[in-house]
Amino acid sequence: MQINTTLDDHRIAKLAAFAIALHMLEALIPSPLPGVKPGIANIVTLYVLYKYNFTSAAWVSILRVFASSLLLGQFLSPTFILSLAGALFSLGVLWLSMHLPRKYFGAVSLSMIAAFAHIAGQLMIVRLWLIPHASVAYLIPIFALAALFFGVVNGLITHQLLNNSSEKIDSASST
Repeated sequence: MQINTTLDDHRIAKLAAFAIALHMLEALIPSPLPGVKPGIANIVTLYVLYKYNFTSAAWVSILRVFASSLLLGQFLSPTFILSLAGALFSLGVLWLSMHLPRKYFGAVSLSMIAAFAHIAGQLMIVRLWLIPHASVAYLIPIFALAALFFGVVNGLITHQLLNNSSEKIDSASST
């Protein structure tokens, strides 16, 4: 039995593999506070959203969460659930944000919005399941600052990558 694949399938697989590699690299970085990570693999998701479409970005994001959790030995653990919740909330907000005017909402603002949604999804799971106590709310300012900082940084990197890829296309078409 042969599985028929498309060029889109191959592209998604390559981009997901890149996102997984970035996630694995990030797992090596010590965190000053549990749950605070740069989210560099999300750069790939945002890039795919801009260059291709939401469906491809969703596949890359979800494949990254599942494969990374398997590789790190965290599948079905609380860490996996938190990662999945963050990814799903982030994807939901990105899907809604795609309908905002591109003139005012670019890669940086979408990255920030996605980062806030990611942390909101994780904190909601923490509050509802892991630590069912109102004191979880004290963590919101810390995680919000991290989301703001890393959302801006990842958005700027994505913006630069998108500009570089469009410059390459422009120079190739002019020759």
